[in-house]
Amino acid sequence: MPNPGNCPCLSGEQYADCCGRFHRGDADAPTAEQLMRSRYSAFVVHDAAYLLRTWHPDTRPAELKLDPAIEWRRLDVVSTVRGGPLDSEGTVEFRAHFRHDGERGVHHETSRFLRVDRRWYYLDEVAP
Repeated sequence: MPNPGNCPCLSGEQYADCCGRFHRGDADAPTAEQLMRSRYSAFVVHDAAYLLRTWHPDTRPAELKLDPAIEWRRLDVVSTVRGGPLDSEGTVEFRAHFRHDGERGVHHETSRFLRVDRRWYYLDEVAP
């Protein structure tokens, strides 16, 4: 786990000033990539409520249980297509490195995001 003061998304900023402000509801992520980074950080800090709040209603599950045994270690953003402040959709490909029961793993995903009423939402994973 990164230094508790540093943001888990590895932006180099302090958590409170980076993803923490989105988790607290002080601001909305202005881009699809920032939403993806804040959602990764929500997995790190076990903020299921934020994950559900930023999930598009068409694909959002009724509940979300996070596995406390998974330790998220590092996020690598591979690519971003669209998803800027003026776009209505975007995709972000990333690799999230983790440990579970002493074993290392990588979750590799390309996520789709939609912007509705000036807010970005996670829609789903693009099929490989």
